[in-house]
Parts: sequence; C-alpha cells; structure tokens
Amino acid sequence: MGFGAVIFDLDGVLVFTDKYHYLAWKEIAKELSIDFTQEDNNRLRGVSRRESLDIILEKYKGPSLSEEKIEDLLERKNNLYREYLKEMSPSDVTKDVRDTLKKLRENGLKLAVGSSSKNTSFILEKTDLTDYFDAVADGTMITRSKPDPEVFLKAAEFIGMDPKDCLVIEDADAGIEAAKAAGMHQAAIGAARDSHASEYEIESISDILSL
Repeated sequence: MGFGAVIFDLDGVLVFTDKYHYLAWKEIAKELSIDFTQEDNNRLRGVSRRESLDIILEKYKGPSLSEEKIEDLLERKNNLYREYLKEMSPSDVTKDVRDTLKKLRENGLKLAVGSSSKNTSFILEKTDLTDYFDAVADGTMITRSKPDPEVFLKAAEFIGMDPKDCLVIEDADAGIEAAKAAGMHQAAIGAARDSHASEYEIESISDILSL
C-alpha cells in the first residue's frame, strides 16, 4: 500500500532521550522521597509531563501538594531535562534514520513529526534533523496528549494530507492508539511491537521503505 506522508514520533523513534527523562524525573522523585525505577520510567512513554508526574506521585506518601507546587515540580523537571538535552548532537541520530529520511523525501513523501514533547524543536535542532521535515506538531500546540489523536491530526493538517494517506511510526502503545483514532496507518517499532496492536511491525526505521 502506498502512503503520501509519514509522521514520526520523536523519542524512541528518531532519537533516544529516555535516559535524560529518567535522570530528570529521578531527581524530582528523590526530592519527594519516592523510589523511581527504570520500570517506572517505562510507564511514562508517550504521555504528557503532567500525566507522567501523576504516575510518579502514585508512590508519594507525603503531605498533599498544592497546584503551585506541582507546577514548580513540572517546570524544574523540564529545566533539568533541557540541561541534559544540551549534551545531544547530530551523532545521536543513526545513519539508518538519516538515510531513510533522505530516501523518503527523494521518493516525494511529505514528512512530519508528531510528538507530545514540548522540547521537540529544541531536540531536532540539536541533532540537525529539522530540515528533513515539512512540519512539526508537538506538545506546545496541543491540549490533549496521546492516545488522543490531536497531535497527529495537526501534523496531517500542517502538511496538507488526508489522515488516511498518512503512516505513523510509533514506539509507544499510546501512540499507536492515537494513530488509529486519527484514522491513520500505523507501524510499531521498539516497545510498541510487543503488544501486536499495530497494522505493521518494523524492526528498524529503514523497514518503512518496503511498506
């Protein structure tokens, strides 16, 4: 089946920033006397910052937190994360990813990023990926996170494509659900392959070329 556009999730698909999220959230959790593990971090894939904090607070046993305190925690987590992101460079993107993006563009496909992250543009800039994409829809433009389809529908709108002609590449179950809700085709990579819920399953980004 042919596609007119490919919409990529960012983290876990084009780049891998899990370790930076983990380190930043771990510092916040430590302040709250919460034991934050790698398994806990895996639950945060594809969800918003606020929802991530809600998941972490499931283990919280201290006094109730005011909305002001919660906002402060969210802001400080993001500041910590952005400090870690400064370490990123073009070398954090694999040759497989760059070659695939180049070939897709040469084949005339529209390319977009659909990510819940509010740091998407910053990461694309640090890794020298910005110019590969016709549009970016991210967490600064949406009010509802995946599995709501809002971010993917915005990406399709930005590149002028009908959702049914778009293929979404995702590594999180919430992202696959969002793509389905948007009426788009879906290809699971990484952890999302384990649930076998997507239309396609790929082992590497370059496998898109055979679809």
